[in-house]
Amino acid sequence: MQPKELQASAVPAPLILAKGTTLPENIDECPGGIIIPVDKPYRWTSADVIRKIKSAAVRHFHKKNLKVGHAGTLDPLATGVLLVCIGKATRLAEMLQSHDKEYIAGISFGATTPSYDLEKDIDAMYPHEHITEEGIKKALEGFVGEQEQIAPLFSAKSVDGVRAYEIARKLYKAHRNIPDSEARDLIRASRIRISDIRLIKFYPEGKDRKDTSAAEASSKNLRINVADTSRLHLPAAEIRIGCSKGTYIRAFARDLGEALGSGAHLCSLVRSRSGDFKVENCLSVEDACRALTTCAAEA
Repeated sequence: MQPKELQASAVPAPLILAKGTTLPENIDECPGGIIIPVDKPYRWTSADVIRKIKSAAVRHFHKKNLKVGHAGTLDPLATGVLLVCIGKATRLAEMLQSHDKEYIAGISFGATTPSYDLEKDIDAMYPHEHITEEGIKKALEGFVGEQEQIAPLFSAKSVDGVRAYEIARKLYKAHRNIPDSEARDLIRASRIRISDIRLIKFYPEGKDRKDTSAAEASSKNLRINVADTSRLHLPAAEIRIGCSKGTYIRAFARDLGEALGSGAHLCSLVRSRSGDFKVENCLSVEDACRALTTCAAEA
């Protein structure tokens, strides 16, 4: 069944790949292209996913110049819905990216990192003994609705034609500590909307990360750093966020920490929905390649 946002937007409509789908060997038999909803693996970049699937798709369709892209980047330490577009479906990427998203965010309080997540090590500690479940719920009320948000300096945000992360990497290499004021000075605030936000669970002594160890051990991209903060037993919260395009959940974590009179960083992130595409209906990278029948054995 076509998601409602595609029913009137593309003629012919793209094929939405699902488990058990048999694909033709000629891409011309998919005149609207193909959309593959993928559950992006932990510690993979979005580009890693595209390279893997494109390798399989090029061999399957016997077409070297096949267009393959995605609709909305996910950070390496995030998992969840990544829409991979093949062939003429790449024309829909911007439209798909414009739809509202839903995330499940794990946020640790009492410490900050330059990247606002665990890709960088802690750069400052803050008081956190005063943070409670009721305090978090109260603070979340202030984030509902339209607001201005400043993206993280470690992001793909454009600053005078240069990606912000390129500036951030140079600053980090030189100083190992980037004042948050530099990001606020460099990056122009964007208008975003948070339509729904709720606390799922509060962990006063921190969330046990043992359940992620297997995923980390088998993760593809070991060049992606993951800071280990488990020994600090920082209080943490799991929060569901429904928001507009362009919302940075890492920046939300930063802002929530400030609202609570502390510091905070993102310790986990799942994009649970993008438009009508839900993570529970997504394919793994392996399933997507298997559907293409000539799955690339190498990464």
